[in-house]
Amino acid sequence: MGLLLDSFWRAAAYCMRPRVIVLSMIPLLLMAALGLALSYFYWDAAVQGMRALLEASALLSSFWGRLQSWGLGDVTAVMAPLMVGVAATPVLVVLSLLIVAVLMTPALVAMVAQRRFPALERKKGGSFIASVAWSLSSTVLALVALVVSIPLWLVPPLVLILPPLIWGWLTYRVMVFDALAEHASKEERVELFRRHRSSLLGIGIVTGYLGAAPSIVWASGALFAVAFLVLIPVAIWIYTLVFAFSSLWFTHYCLAALQRLRAETGGAGATLAVVPADEGTSAVSAAADQVGASQAPAQLAPKLPAPAPSHGVSPP
Repeated sequence: MGLLLDSFWRAAAYCMRPRVIVLSMIPLLLMAALGLALSYFYWDAAVQGMRALLEASALLSSFWGRLQSWGLGDVTAVMAPLMVGVAATPVLVVLSLLIVAVLMTPALVAMVAQRRFPALERKKGGSFIASVAWSLSSTVLALVALVVSIPLWLVPPLVLILPPLIWGWLTYRVMVFDALAEHASKEERVELFRRHRSSLLGIGIVTGYLGAAPSIVWASGALFAVAFLVLIPVAIWIYTLVFAFSSLWFTHYCLAALQRLRAETGGAGATLAVVPADEGTSAVSAAADQVGASQAPAQLAPKLPAPAPSHGVSPP
């Protein structure tokens, strides 16, 4: 628990650094460019398709007609773009996580390691390609879990539990691998996963609930359609900052846990340390002295020199 809280407040303090804030803006700029490109080519088609989908249902058509009779005008013309934006939310979240994992996490890990763990050996147990493959496979599993669990969202308590749990599991999988990829070996990473699985999953769940905070911004965009285009970048930036905080929290925790693990294994294996070649002679001499010190006292008594030969003269 001490390591959990220590890494939490350190991550929160690092989020105030100008470098972290600037890094959190980079994914926003990339996603804004991607969103503008997709909107330029596919926005009209997506809105028309959503409007046709809303008008295809007989139940919804009667509902839209009732709203129009109350003087609200063409409701589907307003609801269609909003529904397209809401439907794009999971895609934006996934892209935010992947962009943060690929671009931000290595920079944040390097910053934490340089400032707090400069002497920690880098064993490079995970390559960039392995990190991308791990992130993509974990994301696919999380999306499958989201799709399968959608019917359970109709149960009021589960809609507040399942999505944050899934996002927390995804964050835990992606962030832990990236935090340890540079410094830990594969064996050390597996051991840390085994020892700290519950704590790391708890961090993922907490950050998963924090990632649900921008949903308030999305809801405000649905209520205030005029500000929707302004609130979309704000929500994405909040998502990105939450992911940056998650990355920092996992990095502080994992590197501190790795340092403790190496201290334990180093202390246990001190007697197995290899003696350098240039110190071999002195080490062997010291070992021989220690062995000699453990012998019986009689063996330690100095031997008197033998008497000189008498050259054939017998003693009196």
